[in-house]
Amino acid sequence: MTNHNPTRQRGSIDRSPLCSTYCEPPMRTLTALVLAFLFCPAIASAKPNVIFFIADDVSWNDYGCYGNAAARTPNIDALAETGIRFDRAFLTASSCSPSRSSIITGRYPHNNGQAAELHQPIAWNLPWFPTLLRQGGYYTALSGKHHMTFGPPPAGIKIKRAIPFDHVDNGRTKGNSGGHANWRKITKERPKDKPFFFWFASYDAHRGWDADRQWDEDRYGSMHKPADVVVPPFLVDDQETREDLASYYNEVTRFDHYIGEVVAELKEQGELDNTLIFVLADNGRPFPRAKTRIHDSGMKTALVAHWPKGIKSPGRASDSLVSVIDLAPTVLKVAGLEPTDTMQGVNLQPLLNRTASQVRKFAFSEHNWHDYEAHGRGVRGDGFLLIKNFRPYKAWQGPADSVRSPSHVSLKAKRDAKKLSPAQADVFLAPRPAVELYDLRNDPHQLTSLAGRPDFNIQRELLSQKLDQWMKETHDSVPEEISQDSFDRETGKSLDVKNYRKTTPGEDKGATKVNAPGPR
Repeated sequence: MTNHNPTRQRGSIDRSPLCSTYCEPPMRTLTALVLAFLFCPAIASAKPNVIFFIADDVSWNDYGCYGNAAARTPNIDALAETGIRFDRAFLTASSCSPSRSSIITGRYPHNNGQAAELHQPIAWNLPWFPTLLRQGGYYTALSGKHHMTFGPPPAGIKIKRAIPFDHVDNGRTKGNSGGHANWRKITKERPKDKPFFFWFASYDAHRGWDADRQWDEDRYGSMHKPADVVVPPFLVDDQETREDLASYYNEVTRFDHYIGEVVAELKEQGELDNTLIFVLADNGRPFPRAKTRIHDSGMKTALVAHWPKGIKSPGRASDSLVSVIDLAPTVLKVAGLEPTDTMQGVNLQPLLNRTASQVRKFAFSEHNWHDYEAHGRGVRGDGFLLIKNFRPYKAWQGPADSVRSPSHVSLKAKRDAKKLSPAQADVFLAPRPAVELYDLRNDPHQLTSLAGRPDFNIQRELLSQKLDQWMKETHDSVPEEISQDSFDRETGKSLDVKNYRKTTPGEDKGATKVNAPGPR
C-alpha cells in the first residue's frame, strides 16, 4: 500500500487496495467525499467476514482464558483478551453431529428431525445459514470435520438443493489429520472481491490422539506433561488417566496453533479488524462424565468472540446466558441479512455492541441416542441447572470411545475394588434420579443434586415448568420406542446389531415443521 505523503502534489493518484478503481485523494468538501464513496463502494458497504473455529470434543474449561493454568492456548487467549469471553454459553446437544446440525440451522436437535441423533441427516426442508450467506454474496468454505448431511425430501417432491458452501475439504494432509491443514491456504487464496464465511472445524480433540503421533515441536512447542494436567474429581488421579489427559491437551494446543495461523494471515491481509471470529466446540471432552452429559462438563462450551470493528469495550467477559442456536441469526444480522422463521435462537448483537447485558433467561439442552439408548433434557436459568431423565434406569457413562479409554478402565478398576468416590461412582450409577437440580454458582462440577431439598422447591418448580413448556411448544416428545444400544456398555465394543434405530424425539409430533422457540 502506498504510504500517505503530505507533500504529494494535488491531484495525484492514490492506488488504494481498498478500491478496484483509482480514488481521488482525501478532500474536505462534502461533494468530494460523496464521489469517493461512489468510486469506492467497498469502503462504504464492506460487510464483515465471519469465521467459526469449532473444536471437536473439548470442554469449556480446558483453555487458558477460562482459568486452566495447565492448558496452552495462547492464540485463543489473545482473541479473548481483545474480544469477549462468554462465561455462560451452552450447547443444545453434547454429541457431535446433533450439536453441529443445531448450530448450522439455529434449531434445537429434535426440531432438526433425525439429526437429533448421531450420524443422522437434517430434515430436507430446513435452511442452513451458510446457504443464506452464499446467496447474499458471501464466499463460503468448510474445511475439516463436516458431519452434517441433508435428509431426502418426501416421495413425489423434487427440489433443487441450494449449496451452502463454495468449497469443501476434509482439512487433512500428510502428517496432519487434524482437519486444519488447509485453513490458512483457504484464507489466503479466497476470492478477494467478496466477504467470506469460513466453517473451520478440527478433528482435535477427538479420540485417537493423532496429535501425539504427528507432533511438531517447532510449531506446537513441547508436549504436555502428565504431571501438569488438571484431573477433574469424577476421574481417577492415576498415571494412566494423566497420560490420557496430556494427550488430549496436546490436541487442544494443536487446534489453537492453527487458529493463530489464520489470525496471522488475516493481519497480513488487513482483514482482521473486519472479521467476526467465534471459537467454540461441539461438545465436552471425550472422557467419562463429559461428552454426552447434560452437565457442564459435557454441555457448556467455551465461546470467544473477536471483532475489532464490531465489539464495543473489548477485553471483557459476558455472563449472559447464550445458546449456540443464537449464532445463526447473529451472523445473518451482522451480514445485513434476515434470519429465517425456522431459526429458534436470538440475535447476540446487543451483547457485542453492549446495548444489553442479557439476551435470554433460559438455555435448553437435550441428550438423545449416541451409541447408547438415552433421553434427557436440561434447562439452565437463574444460576441453576435442572435435568429430567426419561431413561433413568440406564447408566450415563459416556459414548463408546470414552468407555474404551484408559480413563474409563481406571474407573472400572476402582469400581471393582469398591473404592470409588461419590463423584466417580456417578459414571456407573443406575438407576439414576429422574430429576436432578444443581446450583451452578456453588457446585461447578454438579456433584450434589438439590432436587429433593424443600428449600430449593421454588427453583425446581420454576425450571421444571419452563422445561415442560419448552418441550410442549417445540413439539419435543418421548417416543415409546427410541433407538437402542449399539455398543456394549461395559466394554465399548460394537454389538453388531441391526435395526437399533427407532423413532427420534419429535418425529411423532412433526417437530421439523415447528418454529416456536419455547421460553427464552
